[in-house]
Amino acid sequence: MYQKVSTDMDFLSREKEMAAFWKEKGIIQKSFAQHEGKERFTFYDGPPTANGKPHIGHILTRAMKDLIPRFHTMKGKDVLRVAGWDTHGLPVELEVEKSLGLEGKQGIEAYGMEPFIQACKKSVWKYLGEWQDMSEKVAYWLDMENPYVTYHDNYIESVWWSLRQIADKGLLYRGHKVVPYCPRCGTALASHEVAQGYKEVSEYSAYVRFKVKGQDNTSLLAWTTTPWTLPSNVALCVNEKEDYLWFSLRGETFVMAQALVESVFGAEDAAAITRIKTVKGRELAGIEYEPLYPPQKQPLEKGWYVVTDDYVTLTDGTGIVHNAPAFGEDDARVGRVHNLPFLQPVDVKGEFVAGTPWAGKFVKDADPLIMEDLASRGLLLKKEMYTHNYPHCWRCDTPLLYYARAGWFIRMTEVRDELVANNRSVDWHPDNIKEGRMGNFVENVIDWAVSRERYWGTPLPVWTCKQGHTHVIGSVEELKAMSVGPVDLPELHRPYIDSVVLRCPECGGDMRREKEVIDCWYDSGSMPFAQWHYPFENKEKFEATFPAQFISEAIDQTRGWFYSLLAIGTAVFERSPYESCLVLGHVQDKEGRKMSKHLGNVVDPWSILDKQGADAVRWYFYTASAPWLPSRFSEEAVSEGQRKFMSTLWNTYAFYILYADIDKFNPLEHDLNKVELSLMDKWILSRLNSTVKQVNEGLSELRIPESAGAIQDLVDDLSNWYVRRGRSRFLGKGMAGDKEAAFVTLAEVLATLSRLIAPFTPFMAESIYQNLVRSVDPDAPESVHLCAFPEADESRIDPEMERQMKALLGVVTLGRACRNLANMKVRQPAQALFVKGATFDAPYAELAKDELNVKTLVFTEDSSAFTGYLLKPQLRTLGPRYGKLLGKISAVLKELDGVAAVTGFEQGEALRFTVEGTEVALEKDDVLIEAVQRPGLATLEERGLTVALSTVLTPELVREGYAREIISKLQTMRKDAGFEVTDRIAVSFDSGLAVTEAVEAFRDMVMEVVLALSLEAGESLPGGYTQEWDINGEKAVLSVKKA
Repeated sequence: MYQKVSTDMDFLSREKEMAAFWKEKGIIQKSFAQHEGKERFTFYDGPPTANGKPHIGHILTRAMKDLIPRFHTMKGKDVLRVAGWDTHGLPVELEVEKSLGLEGKQGIEAYGMEPFIQACKKSVWKYLGEWQDMSEKVAYWLDMENPYVTYHDNYIESVWWSLRQIADKGLLYRGHKVVPYCPRCGTALASHEVAQGYKEVSEYSAYVRFKVKGQDNTSLLAWTTTPWTLPSNVALCVNEKEDYLWFSLRGETFVMAQALVESVFGAEDAAAITRIKTVKGRELAGIEYEPLYPPQKQPLEKGWYVVTDDYVTLTDGTGIVHNAPAFGEDDARVGRVHNLPFLQPVDVKGEFVAGTPWAGKFVKDADPLIMEDLASRGLLLKKEMYTHNYPHCWRCDTPLLYYARAGWFIRMTEVRDELVANNRSVDWHPDNIKEGRMGNFVENVIDWAVSRERYWGTPLPVWTCKQGHTHVIGSVEELKAMSVGPVDLPELHRPYIDSVVLRCPECGGDMRREKEVIDCWYDSGSMPFAQWHYPFENKEKFEATFPAQFISEAIDQTRGWFYSLLAIGTAVFERSPYESCLVLGHVQDKEGRKMSKHLGNVVDPWSILDKQGADAVRWYFYTASAPWLPSRFSEEAVSEGQRKFMSTLWNTYAFYILYADIDKFNPLEHDLNKVELSLMDKWILSRLNSTVKQVNEGLSELRIPESAGAIQDLVDDLSNWYVRRGRSRFLGKGMAGDKEAAFVTLAEVLATLSRLIAPFTPFMAESIYQNLVRSVDPDAPESVHLCAFPEADESRIDPEMERQMKALLGVVTLGRACRNLANMKVRQPAQALFVKGATFDAPYAELAKDELNVKTLVFTEDSSAFTGYLLKPQLRTLGPRYGKLLGKISAVLKELDGVAAVTGFEQGEALRFTVEGTEVALEKDDVLIEAVQRPGLATLEERGLTVALSTVLTPELVREGYAREIISKLQTMRKDAGFEVTDRIAVSFDSGLAVTEAVEAFRDMVMEVVLALSLEAGESLPGGYTQEWDINGEKAVLSVKKA
């Protein structure tokens, strides 16, 4: 009827069986098609790049991204789950450069753009197989047969269309700006890309003398962390509202911010200065100084004087900032305001140009040479090591330069208010992202540098003519219509598209394409519409799936994909393209360190998946911590979750199958509503439905650890309380009354659990479902993943019952701990258990008594019943008052009734007594109060609950303890002898007086529990299974055989 269930931990082989089953039956495709036309739930998958290997973090993202769509599919919704591949951009180019042995843009152009582009196209699929295998292995269900690919012409055309919409709104422009620039890659980066590449570096900063014109020995003192920009200096900038000090030291005059003098010169020199005058920054404006490096050609604009701007702060440095408009955003802005000269002696490779003393040197390598030169000329006050975060290229790890470049920009500052509002419309998890990491970013948004001076990317659809006219192409049809000749391109990429010449609609001249490509983040942010080739096709599909109800990626994507989606959605569609976003933390090692090859702590995802299986890894990520917090990943942590949850549930399921198969129990033939349920049945059904309700609400609100934790707690209650307490109910012959209720209840709970855990642990859920449900009900859905998610039966939820059982379980936990404390076996009955801080009704009390093997259970709020107090003098307060009497006071306190004293303290009374004629009066603060156990009790307290176990044993209790030990040994022998659970047996025993008296006193109990038809003293049974035991220190020989 049922397949036998192994209780081993080999979940991996079972996962392979389920994966094969899904493939054979086409379950994934059936799941996608099951609810077509019903309420939509759209999920956007952040497209990975398949030219890089998947890592352990990708299992986290896939686990989270699979859970929520699965849940909504089981809720009956039509869920969009389309895979995508991000195929353009510098990471691909760099990989190909490396494989071809090329060096930079010159190497690419010498090799040939066309073969290079084709190599890029091939490279993006380098690890496709690994990505697909990993997704299949973790049961990440996406439509991978029809993915969107960002290099496809249809996708590119939709991207062009969106940029045309932006241009038509006046948001696309060409400008010269200081932008973050990678000299290795030869292209600018957008602000959200820069945010991904900061590294902490330590390098020398320089304090530099700028000699004031016309004043001997007088210097304006400025500080810089980028000495290589000093040859481009054209001004010094101060804050007009701050105080600046003219002072002399050792015959030299300096000017700098008054508040920073000591931090620059040190306390000793600062005390030795001679103050000349204090002025506001505005009074320094216009002071001229001598250039550090006079330009080869005198500029037309005036330079080398002091200007003011409020971006100057006094947090560090000297309060005077050196200004080089070619190499800083603020510098460039100040330069425009004051019409300063523009000096750029550095080329696009980040090297000083010919004619400078450092020609051919990379700028960072020139830092020490420039400081050495300044020092030789007496212009370097000092150099100082400075640790700070500096931006590096996220693709090639090169330090970025802030560099004046021409490029194409999207005017995001123009739509800042809409961007902020759209960000606030998103249901962020965690909520602090909304006004924090993401909110701060969009509040301070800058224009998006959208063009890249590269090769492998969506070509920028901008054509210009010699007259300066510009046209943005929005479709292939428009491209062909405006072309001066036929357009028959193999694809829309460079170099093919570069050959297309358009007729200028304004002057009739030739228009040629701007050579740049588009930022690949713009590609990925276009996926909501470009995946459909919208607006050229699939208008209805796009409108039905926009915006998405759910997206999720790691936290670094707040300034990556999350931002590009939001920016394009705002600029093109005037709304956010996603309604809720689950932000994920990074995966760290078990010590909480970032995983890196350098540390040797990188976890190979395949080693974990191949050893412990996907369900265990998925479950770890659902329960380890809040999804947005870093998770400390280790094999041990995965194993712990597997043991606590998966093995516990699996063993409970195996228990049910074992006995259901013995009794040929078919749940379809037994109505849960018609059996007489016990208290335990009603309780576990209440727990089940409460949990179903909690998980439904939790997953709807993206409360994942809370939902998984609720399931884990239910499974623990099911296994370690309901089933363990009720094992005997599944024994015996027939199927009626209490036994039927137990079977029906456990079948209901397990069948519901198979569906409840399906989004979390899809393999185990399927394995349980196929054997538990499908084996007896061929009309049931073919897969658990084609079932409806469980709905709570509110009529079965009894909060008071659950409260009382929870209180009972708290008492049981502490009661067991009390037995451990007293070194008293559970099989040894105790006379009484005292409980303070919890109450429950008589039926629950009976359960507690039976579970803890106590005769009586006493509820009390009087702790004196089982707790005493030992008082000691508080030396801090009594020492000064009583001095030499402290020893005798301590002796008196030791003999006092501690309970009476503490009761008096609680009522505000002082404790009074006389020592050597001196009256002593003690308040509560004068004594140290230590709770102590009363003799004959083992007492423990936790969170307001106190439990005390009587440890005094009468002869009757001792005999019953022996009897229970005998039962335990006989049950072990039944199992070792290979008896079936229903076999009746004969028993003989040969032992000393204590065991014999116990058997005679509790003969009926022993025989009933072990299913014995006879129990006799004497020699071993012929042909029986015999074993010698030590029972509480007394030797006993027990013998069993089938009756």
